[in-house]
Amino acid sequence: MKKGIHPYYRTVDVVMTDGSVFKTRSCYKNDRMVLEIDSKSHPFFTGKQVLVDTAGRVDRFNKRFEKAQEIMEARRKK
Repeated sequence: MKKGIHPYYRTVDVVMTDGSVFKTRSCYKNDRMVLEIDSKSHPFFTGKQVLVDTAGRVDRFNKRFEKAQEIMEARRKK
């Protein structure tokens, strides 16, 4: 391995959103990493995830696509 090109690998304290702390090894720039979101607070893991209305998005896309198709057909006829 070449010298001087590898990042410094050290022990880092990771602070979870509930305040619990554990140690790990990382190349993180500080000695303490404070998480803003983790598996204890993320909606996907807690089961409180809100589903997005994808049907409305699909309908809007189809309307725009049909309009674009009509414009392309009008250009071809000219």
